Amino acid sequence: MHTDIHVGLDVGSGTAKAVALDDQDNVCFSTYRPTKGRPLSMALEILQDLQEKLSAQSITGLTCTGTGGKRIASLLDVDFVNEIICHAKGVEKFFPQARTIIDIGGEDAKLIVVRPAGDGRLTIRDFALNTVCAAGTGAFLEQQAARLGYDIHTFSRLAEQATNVPTIAGRCTVFAKSDMIHLQQNGVQDDEIIAGLCFAIVRNLKTNIAKGKEIVAPLVFQGGVAANLGVRRAILELLVNDPQELIVPEHYKVMGAVGAALQGLQSDRRTGFPDLAPLNQALHRQASDTRRLQPLVPLETQKKDIPTHIERSRTPGSPAARPVVLGIDVGSVTTKMVLLDARAAREGELQVLAKTYLSTSGRPLQAVAAGLEELQDQGPTPMEVLAVGSTGSGRALCSAYVGGDVVRNEISAQAAAATWLAPDVDTIFEIGG
Repeated sequence: MHTDIHVGLDVGSGTAKAVALDDQDNVCFSTYRPTKGRPLSMALEILQDLQEKLSAQSITGLTCTGTGGKRIASLLDVDFVNEIICHAKGVEKFFPQARTIIDIGGEDAKLIVVRPAGDGRLTIRDFALNTVCAAGTGAFLEQQAARLGYDIHTFSRLAEQATNVPTIAGRCTVFAKSDMIHLQQNGVQDDEIIAGLCFAIVRNLKTNIAKGKEIVAPLVFQGGVAANLGVRRAILELLVNDPQELIVPEHYKVMGAVGAALQGLQSDRRTGFPDLAPLNQALHRQASDTRRLQPLVPLETQKKDIPTHIERSRTPGSPAARPVVLGIDVGSVTTKMVLLDARAAREGELQVLAKTYLSTSGRPLQAVAAGLEELQDQGPTPMEVLAVGSTGSGRALCSAYVGGDVVRNEISAQAAAATWLAPDVDTIFEIGG
């Protein structure tokens, strides 16, 4: 049994990773956990678990890295090593043939250019990191997966199998969302949109992080996002032509921690496993200094929680169908639909017979179908739809779906409604999702 074991702890912006390596570079312990905004607490939890599982082993020391590693290293009086060096060190040990390293995590993305330095060692020739914006990282993908209603594993699989890959802005999450909505409103399939997002991440890395730096194969792809098959596909098609030249390590999620452990094993400093009391005390101080406020009310309200007044109208004793006109407004966030009395409209009166307001949820056609069912339940029985008008960002797709008569942009539609209600109006403010 090898007893010389060193621990590497990598505390990033979204996850904490730890690896224990023995003196033969075998992984004795490995973990990858979300910090959930509590990096110190998660680091303590990991170290306590590690201490319990490796209690019979001889732990020579701990080396920290990552955005949250410096403070932890200071509290525990252990070594801290820059994350760029740690990522390169892990690759140097297991993939000395590598020339480029891409690491994409929850909120950080890194490009590291390495070259041979002799004796199997690699030297860092250049590197670049993303800005404080999380566009082009794992958080970006998770947000869009949730918006489309997929778990991240299904999201990954769909991206890999897409036939066509539309262009989506990857530099900014706001622009990316706008592009997604535009594609959805034009009936583009989900798998193609998801593939477009994965390709956007790689294009963003090439354009805004690499910024002209030469990306040479073999390329090592690591970090949590390396699990995403769509991003792997994008790297193959945009950066590396030969599948043999793209390397995804077995321990791709924890390579920063692997490098930190290797740095510690090669160091002369042997501190043993640190006393965790200072970290515990820091957490207690943090808890006592924290003033907790009441949580904010959720911005997203369920439809059942929205008070609505339904203006029902029936024609007693008359079997004749009530003539109505249908208006549909398919927006990026919500879909609005209304039934108006056609006879009243001809006489210049606005009589609402039924209305609904529901979330588009990235599914404009499904939202319209659900809205039609609600209007049918609320509206007069029987009724005859004389005309259908569509507006909003999804107006063209919606009109084709329902067999609409009129398609108008939302500016014209807002103006028409406002001037109907208030002929003297000269300014309209409309704020949507």
